[in-house]
Amino acid sequence: MNLAEGVQSVSLIILSAMLIAAALGVVLLSNIVYSAFLLGGVFVCISGIYILLNADFVAAAQILIYVGAINVLILFAIMLVNKTEDFKSIPRRWIRNGSTALVCLGLFALLSTMVLITPWQISTTSPAVIENTMVALGKHFFSDFLLPFELASILLLIAMIGAIVLARRDFIPDISVKSSELTSTALTLPERPRELTNTGK
Repeated sequence: MNLAEGVQSVSLIILSAMLIAAALGVVLLSNIVYSAFLLGGVFVCISGIYILLNADFVAAAQILIYVGAINVLILFAIMLVNKTEDFKSIPRRWIRNGSTALVCLGLFALLSTMVLITPWQISTTSPAVIENTMVALGKHFFSDFLLPFELASILLLIAMIGAIVLARRDFIPDISVKSSELTSTALTLPERPRELTNTGK
Protein backbone atom coordinates (compact mmCIF):
# COMPACT_ATOMS: atom_id res chain seq x y z
CA MET A 1 0.00 0.00 0.00
CA ASN A 2 1.57 3.23 -1.17
CA LEU A 3 0.21 6.49 0.22
CA ALA A 4 1.04 10.04 -0.72
CA GLU A 5 3.83 11.69 1.23
CA GLY A 6 1.49 14.24 2.80
CA VAL A 7 -0.98 11.56 3.90
CA GLN A 8 1.88 9.52 5.38
CA SER A 9 3.19 12.51 7.34
CA VAL A 10 -0.23 13.45 8.73
CA SER A 11 -1.02 9.82 9.57
CA LEU A 12 2.33 9.42 11.32
CA ILE A 13 1.74 12.55 13.41
CA ILE A 14 -1.76 11.43 14.42
CA LEU A 15 -0.66 7.88 15.25
CA SER A 16 2.35 9.15 17.22
CA ALA A 17 0.20 11.54 19.26
CA MET A 18 -2.33 8.79 19.98
CA LEU A 19 0.49 6.39 20.88
CA ILE A 20 2.09 8.81 23.33
CA ALA A 21 -1.26 9.71 24.92
CA ALA A 22 -2.27 6.05 25.32
CA ALA A 23 1.15 5.11 26.73
CA LEU A 24 0.94 7.93 29.29
CA GLY A 25 -2.54 6.72 30.22
CA VAL A 26 -1.24 3.19 30.76
CA VAL A 27 1.38 4.47 33.19
CA LEU A 28 -0.47 7.27 34.96
CA LEU A 29 -4.02 5.95 35.42
CA SER A 30 -4.76 4.40 38.81
CA ASN A 31 -7.44 2.03 37.45
CA ILE A 32 -5.65 -1.04 36.11
CA VAL A 33 -8.58 -1.98 33.83
CA TYR A 34 -8.38 1.34 32.02
CA SER A 35 -4.62 0.90 31.73
CA ALA A 36 -5.12 -2.51 30.12
CA PHE A 37 -7.59 -1.08 27.59
CA LEU A 38 -5.21 1.75 26.75
CA LEU A 39 -2.45 -0.81 26.29
CA GLY A 40 -4.57 -2.31 23.52
CA GLY A 41 -4.76 1.18 21.99
CA VAL A 42 -0.97 1.39 22.11
CA PHE A 43 -0.70 -1.90 20.20
CA VAL A 44 -3.19 -0.68 17.59
CA CYS A 45 -1.24 2.55 17.06
CA ILE A 46 1.98 0.56 16.63
CA SER A 47 0.21 -1.59 14.05
CA GLY A 48 -0.79 1.56 12.18
CA ILE A 49 2.83 2.71 12.11
CA TYR A 50 3.82 -0.67 10.69
CA ILE A 51 1.24 -0.19 7.93
CA LEU A 52 2.80 3.17 7.07
CA LEU A 53 6.14 1.37 6.76
CA ASN A 54 4.61 -1.13 4.28
CA ALA A 55 5.08 -3.95 6.79
CA ASP A 56 1.64 -5.46 6.30
CA PHE A 57 2.43 -8.88 7.77
CA VAL A 58 3.98 -7.40 10.93
CA ALA A 59 0.96 -5.09 11.32
CA ALA A 60 -1.46 -8.02 11.04
CA ALA A 61 0.61 -10.08 13.48
CA GLN A 62 0.62 -7.12 15.88
CA ILE A 63 -3.19 -7.00 15.85
CA LEU A 64 -3.71 -10.78 16.06
CA ILE A 65 -1.07 -11.59 18.68
CA TYR A 66 -0.75 -8.52 20.89
CA VAL A 67 -4.28 -7.09 20.72
CA GLY A 68 -6.24 -10.29 20.12
CA ALA A 69 -4.29 -12.59 22.44
CA ILE A 70 -1.94 -10.93 24.91
CA ASN A 71 -4.05 -7.87 25.73
CA VAL A 72 -7.22 -9.95 26.03
CA LEU A 73 -5.34 -12.36 28.32
CA ILE A 74 -4.23 -9.44 30.50
CA LEU A 75 -7.82 -8.20 30.73
CA PHE A 76 -9.11 -11.67 31.67
CA ALA A 77 -6.40 -12.02 34.33
CA ILE A 78 -7.24 -8.63 35.82
CA MET A 79 -10.97 -9.23 35.89
CA LEU A 80 -10.77 -12.81 37.18
CA VAL A 81 -8.37 -12.04 40.02
CA ASN A 82 -10.44 -9.05 41.22
CA LYS A 83 -8.03 -8.37 44.04
CA THR A 84 -8.41 -5.09 45.86
CA GLU A 85 -5.85 -3.69 48.23
CA ASP A 86 -6.08 -0.55 50.32
CA PHE A 87 -3.50 2.12 49.60
CA LYS A 88 -0.79 2.31 52.23
CA SER A 89 1.66 5.13 52.50
CA ILE A 90 5.24 3.97 51.94
CA PRO A 91 7.95 5.62 54.02
CA ARG A 92 10.48 7.58 51.98
CA ARG A 93 8.45 7.18 48.84
CA TRP A 94 10.17 10.17 47.27
CA ILE A 95 13.33 8.06 46.91
CA ARG A 96 11.49 5.56 44.74
CA ASN A 97 9.80 8.28 42.73
CA GLY A 98 13.09 10.07 42.19
CA SER A 99 14.94 6.93 41.12
CA THR A 100 12.11 5.99 38.75
CA ALA A 101 12.11 9.47 37.23
CA LEU A 102 15.90 9.31 36.86
CA VAL A 103 15.73 5.97 35.04
CA CYS A 104 12.95 7.25 32.75
CA LEU A 105 14.88 10.41 31.91
CA GLY A 106 17.97 8.33 31.17
CA LEU A 107 16.05 6.06 28.81
CA PHE A 108 14.44 9.08 27.15
CA ALA A 109 17.83 10.73 26.65
CA LEU A 110 19.27 7.50 25.24
CA LEU A 111 16.40 7.02 22.79
CA SER A 112 16.45 10.70 21.80
CA THR A 113 20.17 10.48 21.08
CA MET A 114 19.62 7.40 18.95
CA VAL A 115 16.87 9.15 16.99
CA LEU A 116 19.02 12.23 16.39
CA ILE A 117 22.18 10.41 15.28
CA THR A 118 20.41 7.90 13.02
CA PRO A 119 20.49 8.84 9.31
CA TRP A 120 16.84 8.57 8.32
CA GLN A 121 17.30 9.56 4.68
CA ILE A 122 16.75 6.72 2.24
CA SER A 123 19.93 5.99 0.32
CA THR A 124 19.85 5.85 -3.46
CA THR A 125 21.70 2.53 -3.34
CA SER A 126 19.17 0.93 -1.00
CA PRO A 127 17.33 -2.15 -2.31
CA ALA A 128 13.88 -1.83 -3.79
CA VAL A 129 10.76 -2.05 -1.67
CA ILE A 130 9.74 -5.64 -1.02
CA GLU A 131 6.39 -6.36 -2.64
CA ASN A 132 5.52 -9.54 -0.72
CA THR A 133 6.77 -9.29 2.84
CA MET A 134 5.47 -12.73 3.87
CA VAL A 135 7.65 -14.49 1.29
CA ALA A 136 10.71 -12.50 2.38
CA LEU A 137 10.04 -13.20 6.07
CA GLY A 138 9.55 -16.91 5.34
CA LYS A 139 12.88 -17.08 3.52
CA HIS A 140 14.68 -15.39 6.42
CA PHE A 141 12.92 -17.48 9.07
CA PHE A 142 13.89 -20.79 7.47
CA SER A 143 17.41 -19.81 6.37
CA ASP A 144 19.21 -17.06 8.29
CA PHE A 145 17.14 -17.11 11.50
CA LEU A 146 16.18 -20.80 11.68
CA LEU A 147 17.88 -21.47 15.04
CA PRO A 148 16.32 -18.47 16.90
CA PHE A 149 12.94 -19.33 15.34
CA GLU A 150 13.09 -22.90 16.65
CA LEU A 151 14.34 -21.77 20.06
CA ALA A 152 11.42 -19.34 20.31
CA SER A 153 8.98 -22.14 19.47
CA ILE A 154 10.50 -24.37 22.18
CA LEU A 155 10.28 -21.51 24.69
CA LEU A 156 6.62 -20.93 23.85
CA LEU A 157 5.91 -24.66 24.20
CA ILE A 158 7.53 -24.69 27.65
CA ALA A 159 5.48 -21.64 28.66
CA MET A 160 2.27 -23.29 27.45
CA ILE A 161 3.00 -26.47 29.42
CA GLY A 162 3.77 -24.40 32.53
CA ALA A 163 0.51 -22.48 32.16
CA ILE A 164 -1.45 -25.73 31.87
CA VAL A 165 0.22 -27.13 34.99
CA LEU A 166 -0.44 -23.95 36.98
CA ALA A 167 -4.07 -23.74 35.84
CA ARG A 168 -5.01 -27.24 36.96
CA ARG A 169 -7.61 -27.43 39.77
CA ASP A 170 -6.75 -30.69 41.50
CA PHE A 171 -8.41 -31.83 44.68
CA ILE A 172 -6.10 -30.97 47.56
CA PRO A 173 -6.96 -32.50 50.93
CA ASP A 174 -7.31 -30.28 53.95
CA ILE A 175 -5.68 -31.39 57.20
CA SER A 176 -8.65 -30.28 59.30
CA VAL A 177 -11.13 -32.28 57.22
CA LYS A 178 -11.97 -35.90 58.04
CA SER A 179 -10.88 -38.66 55.71
CA SER A 180 -14.48 -39.27 54.60
CA GLU A 181 -14.79 -35.65 53.46
CA LEU A 182 -11.48 -35.36 51.61
CA THR A 183 -13.11 -35.78 48.23
CA SER A 184 -15.38 -32.79 48.85
CA THR A 185 -12.60 -30.23 49.36
CA ALA A 186 -11.58 -28.37 46.22
CA LEU A 187 -8.87 -25.83 45.67
CA THR A 188 -10.20 -22.27 45.54
CA LEU A 189 -8.50 -18.96 44.94
CA PRO A 190 -8.31 -16.75 48.04
CA GLU A 191 -9.15 -13.65 46.00
CA ARG A 192 -12.54 -15.03 44.87
CA PRO A 193 -13.92 -17.42 47.53
CA ARG A 194 -16.63 -19.72 46.28
CA GLU A 195 -19.12 -21.93 48.06
CA LEU A 196 -17.92 -25.52 47.92
CA THR A 197 -20.32 -28.28 46.99
CA ASN A 198 -20.06 -31.96 47.83
CA THR A 199 -19.08 -34.01 44.81
CA GLY A 200 -20.44 -37.22 46.28
CA LYS A 201 -24.05 -36.02 46.30
